[in-house]
Amino acid sequence: MTTTTDLGTREAVQDPGENVSAALEHVESHLHPVPSYDVDTHPLPVGLEEIWRFTPLKRLRGLLDGAPSDAGLQWRQELPEGVSLSTISTEQAQGLDVSAPFDRLGALAAANSGGAVLLDIPANLELDEPVRITLSGSSVTDVVWGHVVIRIGANARAKVVIDHLGSATYDAFTPVIVGDGARLDLVTVNDWVDDSVHAAQYNLRVGRDATARLFEFSLGGDLVRTSVNVDYAGPGGSADLFGVYFADAGQHIEHRQFVDHTAPRTRSNVLYKGALQGQDAHTVWIGNVLIRKVAEGIETFEQNDNLVLTDGAKADSVPNLEIETGDISGAGHASTTGRFDDQHLFYLQSRGIPEDEARRLVVHGFFNDIIRRIGVPELQERLIEAIEAELSEADLASVGGSAQ
Repeated sequence: MTTTTDLGTREAVQDPGENVSAALEHVESHLHPVPSYDVDTHPLPVGLEEIWRFTPLKRLRGLLDGAPSDAGLQWRQELPEGVSLSTISTEQAQGLDVSAPFDRLGALAAANSGGAVLLDIPANLELDEPVRITLSGSSVTDVVWGHVVIRIGANARAKVVIDHLGSATYDAFTPVIVGDGARLDLVTVNDWVDDSVHAAQYNLRVGRDATARLFEFSLGGDLVRTSVNVDYAGPGGSADLFGVYFADAGQHIEHRQFVDHTAPRTRSNVLYKGALQGQDAHTVWIGNVLIRKVAEGIETFEQNDNLVLTDGAKADSVPNLEIETGDISGAGHASTTGRFDDQHLFYLQSRGIPEDEARRLVVHGFFNDIIRRIGVPELQERLIEAIEAELSEADLASVGGSAQ
């Protein structure tokens, strides 16, 4: 049974035990700064820093200044029986066993949100229907700060869908704790109106023998910049990160992933796919995997594919691997950026399919490999329709511009 509820009252969080992140030795790297809740440890960027060089800072609309705000988004939630949603203090949220923010945006979101919303899925609970949270904005005038914690207990099974709609200037920090033996599918949809600015950081801690799958879909907004960071609380953990994004003229969509293999016999797989069309459409994908000395026997792969639909669009794709041990099962990365595959188009046209329709079929096929994995039929249909709407705005006669 699903119920729609209001946010509960403030309540205490149980002692999470030893903080794993505090026990990890930080590895010096320009790709992943020292995590900290202290805003002052994350200097105001000038745009030359490695983690900021692709981001048009002026278009962040004051988020980096960090001014407090009482503005908020409209919340709507559907919670299956046994799932709770409550508020906790900033101090309680910071005491949880998960990594601190990796950049200034994440630290500001945690500092300025005035507390956190805790979504709690207890141990051993197996959900037959997804948890649904819809966040809606009505104005880009005021900055909204968000701090959401997702905690799934040991051996639980759950799917969580977070939907972002409307107009907003929104910065959120979302720690995710996946207990030992648990399985979590987290689906985030950024379907903003095209005047919106959205910065988000998701920090996932994957427990022993646990499985986490995160799906990101970015289809709207003037500027969207998200960061997903994963580490492991014990051996045997598995993480899959999937992403689909579609940028139109003038849009900047940026996705960054950092997978930190902090335990042996862990696994990770990253697959993001994007399409671009229109003048000055810009997408950025930065992937980095760190394999620590203790992470023996791990397996990892990261891949980013971009489909450039028109001239004037630009895709930046930067995969990275940092390896500190030779005792691994496998590690690799791949990146492709280009126009339509002429062989695919020829094959379809040779069977009587008109050129415009053939191009649409190629784009849908490009994305469907990820969309079909969600397992929420109505959401899958909505995303396919959204991609079709994006394609309908393109001048397909001009398709075929080269990658930049």
